[in-house]
Amino acid sequence: MRPELSQKLAAAVEAMPAFPKSVQKILELTRDVNSTPKALVEVIDKDPVVTVKVLKVVNSSYYSLPKQITSIGHAVVYLGFNTIKNLALSIAAIGMLPKDNDSGFDVQQYLLHSLATAGIAKQLASKVDDADPMDCFIAGLLHDFGKVVFAQSMPREFKAALQISKSNSSSLYRALQETIGADHALVGAMLVEKWRFAPHLIETIRHQHPDDLRDTDMIACVFGANQISKKLNFGFGGNHCIDEFPATMQKRLGGTLDTVIASMGDLKPLFEEAKVFAKI
Repeated sequence: MRPELSQKLAAAVEAMPAFPKSVQKILELTRDVNSTPKALVEVIDKDPVVTVKVLKVVNSSYYSLPKQITSIGHAVVYLGFNTIKNLALSIAAIGMLPKDNDSGFDVQQYLLHSLATAGIAKQLASKVDDADPMDCFIAGLLHDFGKVVFAQSMPREFKAALQISKSNSSSLYRALQETIGADHALVGAMLVEKWRFAPHLIETIRHQHPDDLRDTDMIACVFGANQISKKLNFGFGGNHCIDEFPATMQKRLGGTLDTVIASMGDLKPLFEEAKVFAKI
């Protein structure tokens, strides 16, 4: 990579906001097998913005709870520890998204794609031996965040890459390599490294494309979820190409892209939940 491009990418990543402290704490809890619902409640209660948004979603018509929930403690009781964790992490990611950008990148459709990919990756984790469902959710949620960096810091080049992908029905990451000299997986990995995520999460976000796939259960879950989300039109992340599962991934996930989709049953409720999360 040219030194000037390396400096430009580093500056773009540095300009992105830090993950809120409360969410960093929630991430720590997700990695601690001994963490309790009480600990999660205490962290969220200290962040009024996250608290209000969690309660807004919990009380939405989607969940149709028998009475209004007025505390995070009750929200955990009704919806469960993992749903509230996922919701809090989603709120943090959504809070960093720009309201608009000069590249023409549709942030709302991107968000739906990311949330759907996160939910599917979490489900796929149950099919493999060595992937943590919560880590797969996080990696799925953030797998395309490098696109947000490009939309913010290099809108002209990013717009050109989006147009190339659309006109050729080709992979966006190859179009980005052509227009910028680096793709969103590289920049996304730089960003989560800045946020001090665990090495296996950084690796999963960095090595998620067919030209550069690594053969791990977690990468299989996130790569697979990304293709499933694209094939089912669950949102849109700007990529006009759906990749088939390589042989190594078929072995880990139990079949081809179409076979795995068929084995997962009706995924529409998962996408409906993604739509609810996206409105917060």
